[in-house]
Amino acid sequence: MSRLISALGRSLAVALPVAAGVLAIAYAGALRGAPETKERSRPPTPVRVVTLAPVPMVPRVSGYGTVAPAREWRAVARVEGAVRETSPLLANGDLAPEGTVLLKIDDTDLRLSLAQTDAQMKALDVKDETLKATLAINSADLELARAELARQQDLQKQGVTTQAALDQARRVVLAARAKVTEVENQLKLNDAERDVLTAQRATAERSLEFTTVTAPYDLRIGTVSAEVGQYVSRGSVLFTAEGTDAAEITAQFPIGRMGPLVRSLGDGKTVLDLKARVRLPAPGHDVTWDASVERVAEAIDARTQSANIILRVDQPQAQAAAGTRPPLRRNMFVSVTLSAPPRPVLAVPAEAVQGGSALVVTPENTLAQKQVTVAYTVDGIAAISGGLEEGDKLVVTDPSVAVPGMQVKPVEDTELAQRIAALAKGQPLPAKDAKPGSKAGKGGSAEE
Repeated sequence: MSRLISALGRSLAVALPVAAGVLAIAYAGALRGAPETKERSRPPTPVRVVTLAPVPMVPRVSGYGTVAPAREWRAVARVEGAVRETSPLLANGDLAPEGTVLLKIDDTDLRLSLAQTDAQMKALDVKDETLKATLAINSADLELARAELARQQDLQKQGVTTQAALDQARRVVLAARAKVTEVENQLKLNDAERDVLTAQRATAERSLEFTTVTAPYDLRIGTVSAEVGQYVSRGSVLFTAEGTDAAEITAQFPIGRMGPLVRSLGDGKTVLDLKARVRLPAPGHDVTWDASVERVAEAIDARTQSANIILRVDQPQAQAAAGTRPPLRRNMFVSVTLSAPPRPVLAVPAEAVQGGSALVVTPENTLAQKQVTVAYTVDGIAAISGGLEEGDKLVVTDPSVAVPGMQVKPVEDTELAQRIAALAKGQPLPAKDAKPGSKAGKGGSAEE
C-alpha cells in the first residue's frame, strides 16, 4: 500500500508541471492574438475666416511735405528817400488786410520836381505866345515882300526897271521867308520840349505813387527792414510778407504707388483729378484740411525716387480756431492723402496673402491654397484683382500646421470683417481696435 501511494506521488509530481506548461503555452497564444486598443480620432482644427464680399474701397496713397505760402511778396523801394511813416501793423507776424497803407517814403523832392516841371511848361506857354506874335509880323512882311517882287517882275516885263531892283526884291522875299521859318521851327522845338516835360511830369507823378506802400492783398508780415527816419535807396527791400488766402504743400509720394491710384480714376483723368486731404500729425489732436492738387513738379527726387506734388489749401487763416485748429504756417510738417472715388473690391488683410497665395476653407471644411493677385495695398488692406471670388472663406489666422486638405472648423470673424470694411473706406477706427495686419487683428488661434 505504501508502495502504491509512493508511486502515485511520483506520477503527480511529473504530471502536474507538464500540465502547467501545456496550459501556459495555450494561453500565451491567446494573449498574443488579443485585439489592440482603438485610437481616438483628432478633432478638426478651428480657424478664423472672413467670408469675402465686395466692399467699397477708397484707393489712396499717403505722403509727407512742408507748408509754404502760395504767394510771397517783397516790398522793394522804387524811389529813394527817408521813411516818413509806418503802419502799426508793420511788425513781424501781424496780419494786414488788403489796401492797408504800411509805409510812406518822404515825397518832398518829387513834389519839388513836379513844381519845377510845371514852371517850365508855363514858361514854354509864354514863349509860344511871343513866337506866335512874331510869326504874325514876319508873315505880314513876307506877304509884302512877295507883292513887291511881283511888282518888280511886271515892271521888268515893261522895260521900266533894272535887273538889280528885281534881284533886291527877291532877296527881301528870301529874308522874310527865313524869319518865318525860324519862328515856326522854334514853335516846333517848344512843342517837343513840352512833350519831354510832360513825360518827366508823368514819371514824377508815378514815382509819387511809389512813395506809399500798400498791401496788395491780405498779408502776414515777415521780416521788416525799414524804420521811420531811415533813408532807403531804390531797389532796397523794405519788408517781406506772404499772402494768407492760400497755402501750398509740396509733398512726396512713391512713384510705384501713384500708378495704380491714377489708373483707378479711369476715363483719361490725371493726378489733378484726385481728392486731397492734409493732416497735421499732432499727438492726440487730429486736424485736417481739404485741399486740391495744383500741379506736379517737373523733377523726381533723386534720393527717394518720389514724385513731388503741390497741393493747395484755400483760406487756411479763415479756417483757424484758437486752441483747436491752428492756421497752416510756413515750414509746418504735414501728411497728405491722395484718394480716388471708392470702388467695390474684394478687400482682405494684407498679411492673409503670403508670397502671392492665400488659404481658403472649401465647402468640405478642408484647407485649400489659391494663387492671388493684389491690385494695391492701403493701410494693411489688400485689394484683390484675381484669384479669390465672392463667397470664399479666407483664412485670417495661421493654424499651427497648414496642410492643404486638412480638416478645419471655420469660425466667422465678423468683427474683423467690420474693421476691414471701415479701413477700406478710410474711416478711423477706435483706439482699442488693431489693424487687420497686426497680431491682434489676425486673432491668434480660433476658439470654439
